[in-house]
Amino acid sequence: MKGWYKALEDLVWLTQLGLNMLLPLVLCLAGCWWAVEHWGWPEWLFLPAVGLGLAAGAQNFWVFCKERLERSKHEKNHRVGFNSHQ
Repeated sequence: MKGWYKALEDLVWLTQLGLNMLLPLVLCLAGCWWAVEHWGWPEWLFLPAVGLGLAAGAQNFWVFCKERLERSKHEKNHRVGFNSHQ
């Protein structure tokens, strides 16, 4: 049962990472599309929107990985070995 829990936990982490990276790009492109359609802005603004979305996704990836590494370090410190008498 512990293996299933670990597999599901990893699946949740992977799904969250994918959403954290993809959603900023989609939102930037959707906002740019809306501005082009409603306000008549030029279509070349899609290029900065893509750059901004990718940068935001990369920043989310960096923060996510830092938090995940800190959590794994914290979990490893609480393990008690066979000869540890705490």
